[in-house]
Amino acid sequence: MSKVEKNIKFKLTDLLISEVIVLITSSDDKSLLDKLSTFHHADIAEILEELNFEQATYIIKLLESDKTSEVLMELDEDFREQILKNLSPKEIAEEIEELDTDDATDIISELSFETQKKVISKIIDAELKADIKELLKYDEDSAGGLMAKELVKVNENWTVTKCVKEMRIQAAEVTRVHSIYVVNDDNKLVGRLSLKDLLVSNTRSSIQSIYITKVDSVNVNDEAESVANIMQKYDLEAIPVVDDENTLLGRITIDDIVDLIKEEAEKDYQLAAGILQDVDVDDTILQLSRARLPWLLLGLLGGIGAAIVMGTFDVILLKHPILFYFTPLIAAMAGNVGVQSSAIIVQGLANDDIRGSVKNRLLKETFLSILNGVILAIILFLFIITWNPDEYLVALAISISLVIVIIVAGIIGTFIPLFLDKRGIDPAIATGPFITTSNDIFGILIYFYIAKLILPF
Repeated sequence: MSKVEKNIKFKLTDLLISEVIVLITSSDDKSLLDKLSTFHHADIAEILEELNFEQATYIIKLLESDKTSEVLMELDEDFREQILKNLSPKEIAEEIEELDTDDATDIISELSFETQKKVISKIIDAELKADIKELLKYDEDSAGGLMAKELVKVNENWTVTKCVKEMRIQAAEVTRVHSIYVVNDDNKLVGRLSLKDLLVSNTRSSIQSIYITKVDSVNVNDEAESVANIMQKYDLEAIPVVDDENTLLGRITIDDIVDLIKEEAEKDYQLAAGILQDVDVDDTILQLSRARLPWLLLGLLGGIGAAIVMGTFDVILLKHPILFYFTPLIAAMAGNVGVQSSAIIVQGLANDDIRGSVKNRLLKETFLSILNGVILAIILFLFIITWNPDEYLVALAISISLVIVIIVAGIIGTFIPLFLDKRGIDPAIATGPFITTSNDIFGILIYFYIAKLILPF
């Protein structure tokens, strides 16, 4: 069985963790290194996260820097932060020197300003030090915050022979070569080079005669999500980053985009669940409570509002108590339809698939809501008159209410995310308790108002 197959089948068990802890406690470094040497760095990261900080730090200090640097990048940010606190600036610098500039910058950015200066001062590689200082200036949510300085570039005036020679030198510093970029004498991006064209060309040919002028690029100040959309749309493994003068600054690779998409998905999922800040299961009770409580308070206020609305229709409830039984159904349908509508819009906004006017979107959602509402209302009407044949008028009132509630909920669920997006607010917030609570109140109000119009009391 190959090492790749072993890594794929890695399974974290209590027995494995116990064995590792025993080896750490007994300071049996040789046996510990032998055991860990069979694992991928991502697997070692999983093991470390099951240990305490002292045990995890022991392993980090034991392993070679080329291994531990990769392990650090796989760790949860909070856990990595605690590990780094147990390392000296010199030890952190040794780990960072084994990483690409983008990963090295990510780790340094998590440190305090004072620790950052100490770590950077311990970095021996002057070029890496300068690159990290440059990357730290960019916003983490921009293309500059994602890019790495490592890339392979050639000058348009070089011959094929010189190009190959220079590429060999540059490729030694690049973990993975996705593309070969072509620049002019001023380091302006002018195109890209096909490896096939390079191999079949005459060695004395000029790069200028064989490079491809069409090349996708992003500006260093572009938003990270915009970069992700471009790379996703055009199936790019890497994309060059330029400044306003089209100077080639670096590149962004697909692994960074995958991490970004994962982080954004987690953030949107938490917002949709009514969690206002980034938290995970290992956070303190106070942190978790602070993140959840605001929307729970909104839900409480929504419930009080719904109770007040019902209280104003107490006379009709006394006359037709059957209305009370279907109140949860109306509220639930309003919330569900609103969440469905907003989820589709939020997904479209995230993928940059929303096109056309808001008016057209609302009209489409209205017709869809009418269709779904009528189908569900017919089913509900048949159920009520089957259950209680004498209440056909009540069945009619409830069914009509359901149609109107679904239409209104669909419109609200469509409009609110679009409105929030226009105002620069993350529309994912609309798919959670915000939509559910507002639609509950509107749904109950519509329900009883229509019942009041149709039913005698």
